[in-house]
Amino acid sequence: MENNEEQRDTKRITGLASKLSDLVDYQDDTVVSRTIIDKNTGTVTLFSFSAGQGLSEHTAPFDALVYIFDGEAEVTISGKSNRLKEGEMIIMPANEPHALRAIKKFKMMLVMIKS
Repeated sequence: MENNEEQRDTKRITGLASKLSDLVDYQDDTVVSRTIIDKNTGTVTLFSFSAGQGLSEHTAPFDALVYIFDGEAEVTISGKSNRLKEGEMIIMPANEPHALRAIKKFKMMLVMIKS
């Protein structure tokens, strides 16, 4: 469940036009995440990855859509590597192993629908 600070942060952008790239900042040598919608039915989370950073292989019980809105990433799904650039998206199927790595620093939106 969201804490009070996250709830206030989400309310500040609700109903306002926003540029995705302005909603999450890069930080050196790390991965930054910001959840902008967190419901029982799904989540929308923004991430920024500095160059060389990533998420190790894992699975999720739901399909997830990844949309790259800045930079360049490698998304590996069930051992198959996919190179994505700004403006491209990929769907990671439920229960399939997947991993992400920053080829160059990149920002992405992860949409997970839990049904």
